[in-house]
Amino acid sequence: MRRLRENSLTLFFGTIFLAALAGQAIAGVALMNQEQVSAGLDPITIGEYVTTSQFAVDVTENWQSEFLQFLLYIGATVYLLQRGSPESKKLDEAGRESDEDQKVAEYSTDDSPAWARVRGWRLSVYSRSLGLVMGTIFLLSWLTQSVTGSVAYSEAQMRDLADPVSWTQYLLLPDFWSRTLQNWQSEFLAVASMVVLSIYLRERGSPESKPVGSPHDATGVEG
Repeated sequence: MRRLRENSLTLFFGTIFLAALAGQAIAGVALMNQEQVSAGLDPITIGEYVTTSQFAVDVTENWQSEFLQFLLYIGATVYLLQRGSPESKKLDEAGRESDEDQKVAEYSTDDSPAWARVRGWRLSVYSRSLGLVMGTIFLLSWLTQSVTGSVAYSEAQMRDLADPVSWTQYLLLPDFWSRTLQNWQSEFLAVASMVVLSIYLRERGSPESKPVGSPHDATGVEG
């Protein structure tokens, strides 16, 4: 029970992620089978559907935008500030901060991660590891979206007796950029809304909110 409690946030979001992914697969195969029947083709099973390019592109186009959101947010909050927002650092703390503030190398403690205790390439990599991993996942998701999207687009083209397109051709088509940008704009709006609304609104007990009684101009303070 203690482990469940200590990991409940991850378990909660992991569970609803899997549930949403399963729901997307069920709804997606139902929609595809409607199209299959309308076209005089045989319906497919859910197992067949989750291996299609259509399912893959629908999943990855959302994943890449989410990880781009976090990549930009992680990088931007190092240097950029927002007065009054708990999502911002304090107004005098912009930048990478000192080794003492970050508790690295000679300022590390006994329970500091091993790569934080030594100078050199390991410290340099570890100091940027969160952004590097988020950026890598974003790029891989975007690459997968573009590849599976080109396959799905070409399949639709051939059903309409039109010529398929190559991956490089697909990267220049409105279909790819429409899928990409409609996800990006929603993520950017969500982050901007969180930054601004948290200046004036509160959620008692949440680390994403300031304490309820904190003034609107309190910056970098979490509840």
